[in-house]
Amino acid sequence: MEMYKLFIKRILDILVAFTLLTLLSPILILVMVLLFLSHKGGVFFFQERPGKNEKTFSIIKFKTMNDARDGNGNLLPDADRLTTMGKIIRKTSLDEIPQLINILKGDMSLIGPRPLLMHYIPYYSERERKRHSVLPGITGLAQISGRNLLKWDDRLEKDIEYVERISFGLDFKIFLETIKHVISSKDIVVDPNSVIPSLDEYREKT
Repeated sequence: MEMYKLFIKRILDILVAFTLLTLLSPILILVMVLLFLSHKGGVFFFQERPGKNEKTFSIIKFKTMNDARDGNGNLLPDADRLTTMGKIIRKTSLDEIPQLINILKGDMSLIGPRPLLMHYIPYYSERERKRHSVLPGITGLAQISGRNLLKWDDRLEKDIEYVERISFGLDFKIFLETIKHVISSKDIVVDPNSVIPSLDEYREKT
């Protein structure tokens, strides 16, 4: 298992990411064109996220929201800025594809705990911070176990369970289950804030 964690997993990440980017390139180009026309501008979304050992990196996703602002120049709530094209891209999980570039750069793995927001870090318990002892992933155990429908405590526990059980067999299972979930759109929530509060809000209330 240690050999897999230290060497084989990274090699497989590179091979799979490169292969998927090559195979999906026509879809990527089409999505970029549609987003450019729909949003009248940039097609990529960049945001700082905590990676392995809480080292900051810039995650790459397709942009699903516009930059609409109120009279004071403040961005409108996410739900108000989510475009029709953005909803379709989120529903089909196409917004996640650019993260294959993060994998090639060494920021992420194909399978691992999802990289959450930087300001969530103070709200993790010491045990939950173990999720940052490995590279974050595009998909993970929590994602095939309920994704945004899981309560925060259960979701973070699934991340720790993954860290403690990493193996080729588990990664392969998660990979196959993720494909099934994407095809069926199972547990995919277009606007997560409509289902579960942010981690900081949740922890401050409990």
